[in-house]
Amino acid sequence: MTDFSMELSEDQLTIQKWVHDFAENVMRPAAHEWDEREETPWPIIEEAAQIGLYGLDFMADAFSDPAGLKMVLALEELAWGDAGICMAIIGSTLAVAGIMGNGTPAQQMEWIPQCFGTPGDLKLGAFGVSEPDAGSDVSSLKTRAVYDAASDEWVLNGTKTWITNGGIANTHVVVASVDPELAGRGQASFVIGEGTKGISMGQKFQKMGIRASHTAEVVLDDCRIPGANLLGGKEKLDERLARAREGKKSGGQAAMKTFESTRPAVGAQAVGIARAAYEYALDYAKERKQFGKAIIENQSISFKLANMKTQIDASRLLVWRAAWMAASGKPFENGEGSMSKLMAGETAVRVTDEAIQILGGYGYVREYPVERWHRDSKIYTIFEGTSEIQQLIIARAISGLHLS
Repeated sequence: MTDFSMELSEDQLTIQKWVHDFAENVMRPAAHEWDEREETPWPIIEEAAQIGLYGLDFMADAFSDPAGLKMVLALEELAWGDAGICMAIIGSTLAVAGIMGNGTPAQQMEWIPQCFGTPGDLKLGAFGVSEPDAGSDVSSLKTRAVYDAASDEWVLNGTKTWITNGGIANTHVVVASVDPELAGRGQASFVIGEGTKGISMGQKFQKMGIRASHTAEVVLDDCRIPGANLLGGKEKLDERLARAREGKKSGGQAAMKTFESTRPAVGAQAVGIARAAYEYALDYAKERKQFGKAIIENQSISFKLANMKTQIDASRLLVWRAAWMAASGKPFENGEGSMSKLMAGETAVRVTDEAIQILGGYGYVREYPVERWHRDSKIYTIFEGTSEIQQLIIARAISGLHLS
């Protein structure tokens, strides 16, 4: 006898079906329209808020799962519905992750609700790390935060780029350098509240995929925020900087703490996209007839589908393992979080590409959804750490060396 089981609990199955129904009935019918419009789908976010899918209560319930699976189950279903709308709905959780990973309990209570608002009065959150000259290399951030002791304020200057909800969010969480000589160890996270002067939206990007999700630059020009908006507090920061200057361990980079917690979630979305493309291609292959038989009867097609299904299931298992480890407090000693994102992101690109191939010309036209899924999939090998960065993290973990 063993207690080991891979069966989902009734509670997990309930949330999975609830989110799937929303994805199928609300998101999928609207996906093409919002991809074409390249705008934030406010009506869809409002519908999500009305049923409790967008908001603090859903986040609290999903993260309360001791197995850690509720959130990744929900994200797979949302991305199965549409990755762009999914990102519009969950983009605020990036800011929440930044606050949870670095903020005090009081700061979490104050700021996390402001990332969502309420039905009828929606709010958005944004998390800003990347810069024009610092994407994968987050240790070289140029955005500076300088403390003004006379007014107990932090003054922020710099430009963030590739920011989900950037410039339109009500609450921005920004990682900035407070001691450039310490590189990544001299960084901290700050909350910029609604109505703060000195923060503005720069360029809004027109993207290949996830086009229903707003992505833009955030410009900080002598942006002054209260001292209390430093996540974790100044005393904790001063202690961490002192340890870093002495060459001691300082608790890690602010940005990395956020990324570590979100990588399995990103992987789950990639699994959802891959699954959508696989299911569509499977149905098509059963119905499409050439030379007097369904094309799935051709080994070249059936083997493609077999490989697609195998890669999807393997990716999901890696995501579930990483999510379980994170919820159980088990360290990613071999880069398990990065493994999940690496495998799932690369799988989404391969599977959607194969889906296009199976559909042939139909797969290449925008009347059918597989070309959109392929466009959406590519970002999952780029954002929140490229595939190459994930490989580097895993390689460092398994070798014990600081490889570059």
